[in-house]
Amino acid sequence: MNNEVVLILGGNLGDTLTLIEEAKKLLLNLGELKGKSSIYRTEAWGNVADQDFLNQVVVISTDLEPLEFLKEIQGIEKVLGRKRVETWGNRTMDIDILYWNQEVIDHENLKVPHPYLQRRKFVLIPLVEILPDQIHPILNQTNSQILEVCPDESLVEILEP
Repeated sequence: MNNEVVLILGGNLGDTLTLIEEAKKLLLNLGELKGKSSIYRTEAWGNVADQDFLNQVVVISTDLEPLEFLKEIQGIEKVLGRKRVETWGNRTMDIDILYWNQEVIDHENLKVPHPYLQRRKFVLIPLVEILPDQIHPILNQTNSQILEVCPDESLVEILEP
């Protein structure tokens, strides 16, 4: 397993806790689960969704290439009921790639590190829980340093350690 991929799983429709567990099971078809944060309840971000989300950061080791992996996780989202209706809207499951190794990927369908990572506490808090010292390859700061200056003021609280 050559590639270490950091993902955030999240949703706010249906039985979200069960959907997060199902997503992790399905991700095992793509590689090995190397780490996971606690699950967090977070305020909706982006002023579109109308209810809180549950989110968890996971680390997967995989042999897949980035675009192939992206296609697979979009398939998992679909299996778990995801319908792409509106950006930042309500959804059963969203799986975003935060980091791919320490690489910068700038493809029309995939930007890594995730372009909004540094602006979202719901991403940074679980990320710092498991990877506080990982360095963002563009900002050249640790996840902890990025969280310290994050302007996001939305509520993020631990649901289950």
